[in-house]
Amino acid sequence: MAEVEDLTNLAKPTSDATLTVRCIKNFEYRTCKNIVLQHVNLETSTVGDLKKLVLERIHTQSGWKPYLNVKFDTLKVYTVAHGHKTMNLIINVEDDDKLILNDEDAVLAWQGIENETELSFFNMADYSEFKKHPDMMKW
Repeated sequence: MAEVEDLTNLAKPTSDATLTVRCIKNFEYRTCKNIVLQHVNLETSTVGDLKKLVLERIHTQSGWKPYLNVKFDTLKVYTVAHGHKTMNLIINVEDDDKLILNDEDAVLAWQGIENETELSFFNMADYSEFKKHPDMMKW
């Protein structure tokens, strides 16, 4: 059995974490694209800082043109390394009150974000509509 020190979420310090942000364009068609952020300091970066960083990448990196018209406004924890995985392939629809990062000024480490955490970045109005019928997929 592996030692606790061997887990990837504990392998790097919180001042040098790697995060994956799943930018969701459409819930019904399961349209999303990932951004991998390396060297994120979870001890000093806030939720607002992370949103700004991701939006900057969307607007400056190639391949993101279809996502420029999406109003991304909400971050939610999808999964943490070695943690519970959701059955929904596009977003974790459970525990919104615990997993949605509402406080823009909250430090990421205080919100339970650690190395190798996957986050979803999406439009809250679209998510609310999707939650009414999460089993309706259009493909």
